[in-house]
Amino acid sequence: MAKLVSTLFTSLDGVVEIDPAWHFPYFDENMGAVVDEDYTGVDVLLLGRVTYDSFAGAWPDRESAGGEDATFAAQLGDMRKLVATRGDQDLGWRNASALRGDLIEAVTALKAEPGVNKVLIAGSISVVRQLLAAGLVDELSLLVHPVAARHGERLFDEGEPIYPLSLLRSAVFPTGVVHLVYAPSELPGDQTYDDITDKVPGAAES
Repeated sequence: MAKLVSTLFTSLDGVVEIDPAWHFPYFDENMGAVVDEDYTGVDVLLLGRVTYDSFAGAWPDRESAGGEDATFAAQLGDMRKLVATRGDQDLGWRNASALRGDLIEAVTALKAEPGVNKVLIAGSISVVRQLLAAGLVDELSLLVHPVAARHGERLFDEGEPIYPLSLLRSAVFPTGVVHLVYAPSELPGDQTYDDITDKVPGAAES
């Protein structure tokens, strides 16, 4: 089965709906290296319609402009892109096609597709939420900005069940951004407060 990775920029209070006012001031070469790592080896880029429209509205023009970001723009253009959309209009960017049918069933089939080893979801909050709930996300790559956005869409909505996670690796950048990579996990135990009273400060002396 292919590995499905979700990569998101997030504020300290969990907002993953990017506001340029708090995102770009923290973007440096370290964050660029993480983005490069996330996109390395990707066979399919999976996008929700809102994120796709944002990408398609910017990156083709950046590629044709030939600026410093043209190489990455071309990489995105050359990549196979699947868009979770109910619309049937032309997506208008090379190598982009619609992901038809039920999202969970389609992504389950995609992960089992021969030759697909890594699927990356960029942004696409609604898609990530649904795939997290279905247990299909293998890694969460979060670039946590040291700022409280105070408004905007958050990744984790209210509901059941909880999502225990295991930290795979982390890094702290000079800007204060923290890169955290998580994988789905289980709670480390089923203890209650009565089980941990011996670890409360001062318990050893009493």
